[in-house]
Amino acid sequence: MRVVVQRVLEASVKVNNQIVGKIDNGLLVFAGYEEDDNDLDIEWIARKIIGLRIFNDLQQVMNLSISEIQGNILLVSQFTLHASTKKGNRPSYIKAAKPQDAIGKYEKTITLLSEILGRQIERGVFGADMKVSLINDGPVTILMDSKNKE
Repeated sequence: MRVVVQRVLEASVKVNNQIVGKIDNGLLVFAGYEEDDNDLDIEWIARKIIGLRIFNDLQQVMNLSISEIQGNILLVSQFTLHASTKKGNRPSYIKAAKPQDAIGKYEKTITLLSEILGRQIERGVFGADMKVSLINDGPVTILMDSKNKE
């Protein structure tokens, strides 16, 4: 499982010109799933997202988590996070989970994030053509991969 986590002042997702998910102050998370991702991958990523200390404290030091600032999360599925550009110029998505498998993993991620954070997670629409808007705060952007835990 791969995610791109962005600290945002606000973010929203539109599908067919309708806002389907919107947050203020929090995290916009793009999530991509591989075929062999399992519940352990989802749990590791979810706990890392909630625990990331990337929000400023009173001394303007990144020392607070999403829970501590009472922030929100917007989760958007993005299979292109598993693009391979090793050969040629057309990315290969061979490692990305098939939609029928990935949607279950996406739903599990939403459920787990909500349980850990203690509130609803905003979301995009799986498989839809989405228009994502954001104001990146910092900018702060973190990449995580459950298969490469650096």
